[in-house]
Amino acid sequence: MRIDPFGLERWFAEYEHEADIMLAESGIRSLDASRFDLDPGTLDYVIPTNGDPEFRAAVGDRYGRSADEVLFTCGTQEANFLTFLSLLGDAEGPDADSPVGSGTHAVVVTPTYQALHAVPDAFGEVTRVELEPPEWELDPDAVADAARDDTAVIVVNNPNNPTGRYHDEAAVRAVYDAAVDHDAYLLCDEVYRLLADDPRPPVASLGSHGISTTSLTKAYGLAGLRFGWVAGPEAVVERAWRWKDYTTISPSLFGQHVAKQALGRRESRILEENRELAATNRAIVADWLDDRGLDWHDPVGVNGFVTVPDGFDDAEAFCRTVVETESVVLAPGGLFGFPDRFRIGFGLPTEELEEGLRRVSRVIEGGERAAAGAGDAGADGGA
Repeated sequence: MRIDPFGLERWFAEYEHEADIMLAESGIRSLDASRFDLDPGTLDYVIPTNGDPEFRAAVGDRYGRSADEVLFTCGTQEANFLTFLSLLGDAEGPDADSPVGSGTHAVVVTPTYQALHAVPDAFGEVTRVELEPPEWELDPDAVADAARDDTAVIVVNNPNNPTGRYHDEAAVRAVYDAAVDHDAYLLCDEVYRLLADDPRPPVASLGSHGISTTSLTKAYGLAGLRFGWVAGPEAVVERAWRWKDYTTISPSLFGQHVAKQALGRRESRILEENRELAATNRAIVADWLDDRGLDWHDPVGVNGFVTVPDGFDDAEAFCRTVVETESVVLAPGGLFGFPDRFRIGFGLPTEELEEGLRRVSRVIEGGERAAAGAGDAGADGGA
């Protein structure tokens, strides 16, 4: 088994820790720990290791599912990883005591977060269905055409990372139907869903073939908890739990303790604050883009996929110039398969966002001057 290096994480590792401003992060600004009770009691494992049963039942209610159809994980990354392990690569068929079907093929809607195609590609075979700019519209017919008899899972990220496109309910339901037709599952990574003012129904609520993964990282501003979950059919969740016993064993005790508070009476206030910040910052970035003649699809969430300014060969050249001259991190679109775009995150505090945009503006203005100078030189040479 071989897996590709995680390009985005390696980019962050190269620049993030020494840069002044992180304009590539796709989550909302982090909440201060002082808002929560931080004493979980005895520092033991969470028992049972799939998470507190009453808390899992409360989370399951959000999807119309039971406690046994929810598994708590170390963030969405582990939730997706365990689900892929559970569904892919079993050429001999399902376990004797499990009704879960098997297959070695996945259909993945891209561009998306690299783990959503690299991990299933390591376990089996992936067919990508590419969203097309500038609308990045989900095409259920293209997804259905890509599915095969050995397709185990169809993968969608909604709202989408990096574009911020929020696929409409009808399109997602049509993709769900395609999964059912091929006796496959639809896995939807929904980490940005609750940043929308009017969130779509989660995929795990659509029926027996729906699986939702998420965490408290992106919409709640609680990345440091590393707390997420899988919600879906009991047989799939049971298989994922088996694999979890060999990874993190138990969800974080601190994570579960604070998550109970964040999903309790504090939730409405947290989401209200975060949606307001996202809306304020989105408007600031939209005006900034208009002023500079740049384009994006108006995003849901806190990240957008922006065209590269004139004067730069591609997004990587632009982003390296920005970070190396102005100490601001952006994400090159080549990491998502689109070298003519870059991802900008705008979930950070507004004052920090505005300072970051001022610095990026200086780089853009410098590139425009350089391009104009090259044009003038070319004109002189031709004369």
